[in-house]
Amino acid sequence: MHSDRAPLSLKVAAGAGLLFLHLPILLIFLYAFTTEERSYQFPPPGLTLKWFAVAWDRPDIWPALRLSLAVAALATLIAMVLGTLVAAAMAQSRFFGRDQISLLILLPIALPGVITGMSLRSAFSVLDIPFSTLTIVLGHATFCIVIVYNNAVARFRRLSGGILEASADLGATGFQTFRHVLLPNLGSALLAGGMLAFALSFDEVIVTTFTAGQQQTLPIWMLEELVRPRQRPVTNVVAIVVFLATVIPILIGYSLTRHGSETAGAGK
Repeated sequence: MHSDRAPLSLKVAAGAGLLFLHLPILLIFLYAFTTEERSYQFPPPGLTLKWFAVAWDRPDIWPALRLSLAVAALATLIAMVLGTLVAAAMAQSRFFGRDQISLLILLPIALPGVITGMSLRSAFSVLDIPFSTLTIVLGHATFCIVIVYNNAVARFRRLSGGILEASADLGATGFQTFRHVLLPNLGSALLAGGMLAFALSFDEVIVTTFTAGQQQTLPIWMLEELVRPRQRPVTNVVAIVVFLATVIPILIGYSLTRHGSETAGAGK
């Protein structure tokens, strides 16, 4: 008799794999509550909530948080527009070199972040563009576009071209077709792509290091605090904030696309 239940050994292996992946995150959460300020003693000598208040009162955290939110929002907005336009062109058209162009579109998310960062830094230097919020946004947009593109192009390919022709036959303008036909069908895919792009931009470190100049996003602030720590538990508290700001959009994006064939752009 066939059984759909997984064998015990497979369950144990899956559990061990999950523990290996997530135990470091659990330790970060644990040491955000430790009473010890300088070292990571295990088990912690005591637990406290005071570091959350300390983090709230640290004036150097808030500018970094605001910059991270602004960069992620702008990069996501650029990605939503350009990623959707590119997806429409690639899904609705057939032309020579289409597969090669598709590969070039996906390349920024496949390349190591250090290569992307070095390339962007060289380009900004050649073009004499000073490092600022704009350069960070442009750097993040390179891989955010891929995330939105992956979701949008999968949804475009599921749409029948007949509905666009029917809309035109009924006298709808291009804008009316976009608003009443395309947008409702693309809505969940674009929302999922935007949330995933926001999450990846918010916690990006490598590309930001090459494009930020003297500015500090929240992940860069965390990196510097790890190198020259002032209050280790505060860094862990901020790590929890970054974790939640990253995971929540990803979970929402997954819930929006899990019943369809959209791709989430995994690989970054």
